[in-house]
Amino acid sequence: MLGPWPTAAEPVRPAGRPLTARDVARAVETELRRVLDENLRRTRDTDRVFAREVAERVGALVLRGGKRLRTAFAWCGWRAAGGSGCAAPVLRTGAALELVQACALVHDDVMDGSPLRRGGPAVHVEFARLHKAARMVGPAEAFATSAAVLAGDLALAWADDLLTETALRSPHGPRLYREWQAMRGEMVAGQYRDIRAQATGASGVADAVVVATLKSALYTVERPLALGASLAGADAPVLDALRSAGRSAGLAFQLRDDLLGTFGDPALTGKPADEDLRTRKPTYLFAVGRGLAEACGDREAANLLAPRGPSVSDDDVQRTRAALERTGARAVVESKIAELAAASLRHFDRTGAEPSVRREFSALVERACGAGAGCAGEAA
Repeated sequence: MLGPWPTAAEPVRPAGRPLTARDVARAVETELRRVLDENLRRTRDTDRVFAREVAERVGALVLRGGKRLRTAFAWCGWRAAGGSGCAAPVLRTGAALELVQACALVHDDVMDGSPLRRGGPAVHVEFARLHKAARMVGPAEAFATSAAVLAGDLALAWADDLLTETALRSPHGPRLYREWQAMRGEMVAGQYRDIRAQATGASGVADAVVVATLKSALYTVERPLALGASLAGADAPVLDALRSAGRSAGLAFQLRDDLLGTFGDPALTGKPADEDLRTRKPTYLFAVGRGLAEACGDREAANLLAPRGPSVSDDDVQRTRAALERTGARAVVESKIAELAAASLRHFDRTGAEPSVRREFSALVERACGAGAGCAGEAA
């Protein structure tokens, strides 16, 4: 066991008001800045060029917006399991989750060729601009891709370091670390299943659910809840209830993200709204739409929603969006989100958490999955 916790920002709240997940999400910003400052100092000692061109970009992405949902869910898991007192372990776990999220975003944008992230250029786009500005030789795309992969790796290394330190200082460290290990493996598996589905043209609902579960539901909600609960030494029934609640809410979150990827406003979501439409990404929304089109004999919609190559015209994008409305796919997904969110709240109630914690969790689920989610300028 290591010594006392490093100084961490305790959540601040007005006198007389109970501490909320939003208080914790704000406090983790301070913790992230402290952790990033420490890592940047070490990186500058290693190599100043790498620090300036890679490490500082990672830090800028981490601090450039984001809902901090994973931190808030970890807090709810901790409180549902009876956690109280010093919040430093939860804040540091939340900061580690935000760092691993940065890794996922950087790598995901490279694989998808996404130009925007959190309202600014994706990291690989920034590296392409650096290549041009510095008059480097060789293909800019190859340099940008390689550098972005390394930037994502650095974010993951920082996340692992922070979580490991937290586990070593916690009496429940082994349980915390086992949850973290499982989460990392699920993330990679989900990303692989995603690119494999695109490469093979898989377009069924079952495949879409597997990808959504592994790539998003587990590491966005279920594992953060379990990480927080592990820090409080949760018993098996509480953990089981939290896992079920997290699985349902996490799937609802991903389905909402699918809708935003097709119908959202880029000015509000911070990422392109037609990316899934152009790539025919095999999302749950597309799988449902194609099934409905085939069931009702709408050949035009079925063809538009079928897996295709990357060359999709602006007219096809508009027609595909209209087909998803016309077949009723958008309405079906909205209904499924509501169903999953309601199930999540029922599962969470089984934890026996205090009413205030249940209300916090309900507000979080609404924020992540509700009709207005992603429409208030927050980017994941």
